[in-house]
Amino acid sequence: MSAGADQQRLNPEERANLVAFIDGELTEVESRSLTTKLTHSATARREVELLKKTWDVLDSLPRPTVTEQFHERTLTYVRSLELRAESRYAPAKKWGETFLKLAVCLLIAAAGVASGFAVTRQVWPVPEERVIRDLSLAEHLDEYLEVGSFEFLDELKNSAEFGTPP
Repeated sequence: MSAGADQQRLNPEERANLVAFIDGELTEVESRSLTTKLTHSATARREVELLKKTWDVLDSLPRPTVTEQFHERTLTYVRSLELRAESRYAPAKKWGETFLKLAVCLLIAAAGVASGFAVTRQVWPVPEERVIRDLSLAEHLDEYLEVGSFEFLDELKNSAEFGTPP
């Protein structure tokens, strides 16, 4: 059995927006949506009227008067709570800051070591590279020593057996 249009109740989101609606703090779209619902539903209108009456009754109650000491004590108490919370977390904060500083120092040191290593590798000659570059010379060194001189090699090059004829 479904409720008629005049018996529609407000959903929780609309009910949460009622105070803002009464105070005129809703956006135009939200206000228009709630106004449409209130126009068509007597139950929703009763909820708004009940809320307005509740606020009126609360406004009619006498307001308590407080002394200046109350303000001072309250503010002092709140400040002491803040200080207590700060002091509770102070050791952890100190360790956190120390850890952060140490991490930054280690990061800077690692970057320095890495860049120093890279520069040294580029500038400093590696002895193995020369050996690798001269490997073919080393493999045929005995034959080169038997030749004796470059003049002999030039003669071979220009001879009919090994090279182009003169």
